[in-house]
Amino acid sequence: MMNINSLEPLRLKLATLRMEHRDLDSAISELEKNPFADQIQVRRLKKRKLVLKDMITKLESQLIPDLNA
Repeated sequence: MMNINSLEPLRLKLATLRMEHRDLDSAISELEKNPFADQIQVRRLKKRKLVLKDMITKLESQLIPDLNA
């Protein structure tokens, strides 16, 4: 079982990933407003955003207490 102190680094990492995910979302939105935007860059940012979402989901599941305990 994890104690409160061992969860804090996970929470901080989760907050950092969420912030980066939001920032990427904003950057993608701004780029997509421009019809001449670099589509390769947009795809790379979207791919990074998906990777972040997966990391966020994984961390969130680690923070959920085990109900069988």
